[in-house]
Order: sequence, then C-alpha cells, then structure tokens
Amino acid sequence: MAVVIMNDERHVLMTEDMPAEHYRKIVHSPTIVEESHAIEKDFGIANLQEFHFDGISIVFCTADTYQNINIKADQIEPRVGLFFMEQGQITASIDGIAGKKAFSTLEHNLLFSPHDSESATVKKQSNIHFFGLSFSTDRFLELADNNGKVLDKVANRVAGNKFVALHNKRNLPITASMQRVIADIRRCPFNGPVKKLFFHSKALELLALQCDQLENNILEYPRGKEGISAQDMERLYYARELVINNIQQPYSLAQLSKKVGLNEFKLKSGFKALFNNTVFGYLNEHRLDIARQMIQEGKQSMTAIAEEAGYSSPQHFSNAFRKRFGVTPLQIRKQ
Repeated sequence: MAVVIMNDERHVLMTEDMPAEHYRKIVHSPTIVEESHAIEKDFGIANLQEFHFDGISIVFCTADTYQNINIKADQIEPRVGLFFMEQGQITASIDGIAGKKAFSTLEHNLLFSPHDSESATVKKQSNIHFFGLSFSTDRFLELADNNGKVLDKVANRVAGNKFVALHNKRNLPITASMQRVIADIRRCPFNGPVKKLFFHSKALELLALQCDQLENNILEYPRGKEGISAQDMERLYYARELVINNIQQPYSLAQLSKKVGLNEFKLKSGFKALFNNTVFGYLNEHRLDIARQMIQEGKQSMTAIAEEAGYSSPQHFSNAFRKRFGVTPLQIRKQ
C-alpha cells in the first residue's frame, strides 16, 4: 500500500509504503492489531489511530494542514469504506468515477470502487476530525447477506465488482446516534478479545444506522421536508456549514440570512425542520460535541477547552456540558 502526499504544484512532500504481505497480515489478523502514527511535517501535522482484525479496519485521524495537499493512495485490495467527516472538508477522487465526492463537517457515506487507486484533496485548515471504517469485500458480503434491501443493493454491486455509493447524489448527515457510536469506539474501555468483540458490534451498529437512514428515509428532517424546495434545502445546508465553521465568532441570524440568501423566517423555520434544532441550539450542541472530543484527547486544560467552546467561565461550561451529556467534563476526563 503506497501513499504519496503532494502540494498544489505536484511536488512530492512525503511518501510511505507498506509491503502487501504486511498489510494483509494485519488487516486479516484474527486478533486486534493496533497502530498509532504521528506525522509532523512542514505541510501539516496528523495523528492516526488504527485497529485491524478479521478484514475490518477502523481509523481515527486528527490533523491540521498548513497548505493545500493532495494525497494519492494505491490500495492492495478493494474495500468497502464507511467515511464519517466529523469536522473539516476533504474532496475525494476515485478512479472510474465521474466527478468528485466532497465531504464536509458532519457528513458520511459508504463507497466501494474496484479500482486500486484513489486520491483526496485537503485544503489548508485546522482541527480536522475524520473517522473511517472499512471491510474487505468477502467480510462485507458475509455481513450483508439477507440484511435488508439497502445492503442487498450495495452487496450486489460489490459482488459484481462495480462502483457503489450508499447515496449517489450527495453525502448524508451524520446523526446523533452515529456520533454516539463513534464516541463509544473512541473511548472503548476494554482490552484483548473483549475489545475485538466490542469493536465488531459497533462496526455493525454503524453500518445498520447508515442503512436505516436510507431504508426509513431518516435524513434528519422527517418533518417539514415536503415544504422545503431543493434550492432552499441547499441554502440551509450551507447555513449549517457556516455555523459549524464559525463557532468562535458566530454569525448573527441577520448575517447568516444574508450570507445564504434566505430571509430570517425561512432560515429559522427551515433550519428547525431540517436539523430538528434552532440555529443557535445547533451551534451550542456542536460546540459541546467538539469540547467532548478535546476532553477525551486530554491535550488541553478544562479552562482552555471551555474558552475554545465559547464559554465565559468553566462553571458555565460544566453546567452546559452536564445538561447535554448527563455527566460533567471531569467525569469524562477520568474515564
């Protein structure tokens, strides 16, 4: 498995290669293989945590990029990938696929390509959080057998060695349930065989949540969807993106309304219908979700995290955190 990172001028910044024999050994290991990688280069920094077992791979990645980079990867074997962009923007290009797949904050999709090469463009940005889950084709087909019409459709194309996406037209919104499962995986309390069992169950749960989202049309906006035009829906998703990307200095409703081209009434009512929350309610929940990730990483003090989340005092932050998650920030850190 070869990975090449280049800048916009296509100058090579870094290369990494993993022998095919070693790759197959860890990916198909009957016991969990854990690997951690830290990258510190002029073009950016990244930390990766990987877990491999029985044809299943799990990866967490956090990164800051100091310039635009282009990543090209040659795969040793085709895999079915579940991609969850918790925060940040990445644009993926896959051989044999017309167009590109752009992932933004809180978007996910499932993708499979029979081709052995794929690439991604990552613009200059900070605080990227990405979670990935992948299955070997044999493992996926085994899991998909007789498990619903969505998986049947995906499995038929995988078995036929044809490209497939869970949703072709656009990525789907990451739901609160998916976020909870990813958080459970991140803070897994088990070791050894029990850890493998736990990861396996959570991998299946995420796959089930993805399929359920399509099978039951649970796209985070079951109510009020019919009254929103396609153009307004696009503007509301853009509004959500602006909210997420400006948590330190959030727009007022008037500013946000002007930015996305909707009057304030349509912005407020449409946002509530699509995302089941007010604009500022969504902002506050997102701030707290990021704060929880930072607490679990354990790299900053509670005071710094409270400030990063936009709270004037640690006490105010602690009260809001407990209201959202049912536990205090200190209890999360002790876990």
